[in-house]
Formats: sequence, structure tokens, C-alpha cells
Amino acid sequence: MSSNKIIYQVDSFTEEPFKGNPAGVMILDKEMDSTWMQNIAMEMNLSETAFLLPQGKKYKIRYFTPEHEVALCGHATLASAHILYEVGLVEESNTIHFVAMETELIIAKENNWIVMNFPKYSLTQINTPKRFKNIVGFEPKEVYSSDYQWIIAVSETENDIINSTPDFEAMKANKLGHLMITAESSDAKTDFVVRCFGPSLGINEDPVTGSAHCALTPLWAKKKNKTEMISAQLSKRTGKLIVKLLNDKVEIKGKAITILKSELKIPYGIQ
Repeated sequence: MSSNKIIYQVDSFTEEPFKGNPAGVMILDKEMDSTWMQNIAMEMNLSETAFLLPQGKKYKIRYFTPEHEVALCGHATLASAHILYEVGLVEESNTIHFVAMETELIIAKENNWIVMNFPKYSLTQINTPKRFKNIVGFEPKEVYSSDYQWIIAVSETENDIINSTPDFEAMKANKLGHLMITAESSDAKTDFVVRCFGPSLGINEDPVTGSAHCALTPLWAKKKNKTEMISAQLSKRTGKLIVKLLNDKVEIKGKAITILKSELKIPYGIQ
């Protein structure tokens, strides 16, 4: 089996199969056309598929949802690092340098945890968007805008997050197509909870969203007056993250497990 025809599927931010967030990972041996990568991602039909291209001691990384290329993805970064360590392309004692669309990511392995260094996102408090309660299901106490068109709605209670049943078509029509909803956790062992919706990207609900914590970490660090926290994502699959605010960076820790190793049966690069 040619290594450049292997596609892995990895569950990120979990130690259990079928939990966390599944991502596709493919290691390329040459630059591939964007349309081809988009077609592979569409065929995988996961929230993200990552494509890695070795560049000296670094790896270029690109992320595709089933419908669009995105600049940054936490769980697909975690899945990619997990595969590089697991198959032995990178020694566990060495760091990984990923070159993404707009930033460079430095990844390390600490025991069974993969530690990712991400940029901190901006936060600007805004008025609650019109019809929010009708569309999402609760009235937020605060709303923020952040990078990559994210809207962040903070609720008074964890139950609002659990019970939310958004209208995805209405979200797209009302500029809520990239939405995080979050609240303080009712569990003393967890600091905050979150769910993430991306219908504008073809992802109605993302099971576990690492990059969302680039905004959630500074938000909750200020609210709780602490820099290291535990986050629980309350999707059906659930996931756990340990996050830490480091000046203009956010450290995100997670675990991962490989679920599938598949072989591409069509000619490499065919569209």
C-alpha cells in the first residue's frame, strides 16, 4: 500500500472510540490541487480532513470541511500530530511544526497528551443578534464577536447549552452560521462547557472544536481569574480539553485514538 494513498480517521479529544471529534488525515508526497483535496474531504464527510505535506523539518497543513477550506482546525491538527507520532514519522520526544494558512503551530507530546500552541482570538462584545432566542433557544447574558466570523453567546446556565436546539437554516439566514454557546460548568471538576455550530461551513454541530478555544480560553480566563482550565464540549459525542492562556497564545491539550486506516483506490490526484 503506497503511503501517499493512505487516509486515516482519528477521534480527537477523547481516549474512547466513537467519542470526541473524528477527523481525516492524509500525508501527501507532493502538492495537490485544492479541488482534489476538497473532493476527498467531501467523500470523507467528516467535519474536517487535514492534508499534510512534508517541507523539510516542517509540515504544511491544510484543512477542508465537506464544503470549504478553513484556515485553522484544532481537532484535525490534533489528529494529524497523533498520526505523525503513532506511525513514527516524528519521534515522541520531538516537536512538530505545522505551517497552516495564516499561522505556524508548534505541537509536542507529553505522556499521552498532545499539546498544541494556537493563536489567541480577539473578543469584542456586541448586542444580542435579533431573534437569537427564537433561533437558538435561550436568551444570552453576553454576546461577543471573534475571529473567523465566530459569534460567542454566554448563557447563565449549563442547561441552556444542553437543551439548545438551533434552527440551522435560520442561523445561516441571520448571520449566526458560526456560533459558539457557552456557560460555566455545573461540575466542580470542569470550568466551562460549550457547543459549537457551523452550518455556514456545512457542519451543523461540530462534536469537539479545538480552535473555538482560541476565543473561549481568554473569555473564561478573565471571568474565572485563572489561566489553566478544563473545558467540556457537550455534543452527543462529547470531548474534553485542557486549555491554558499564555499571553497572545492558547495552549490546548487533548488525546486521540486512531479508528480507521484506509487505502485510496482511485488514481492519486484524479478529480
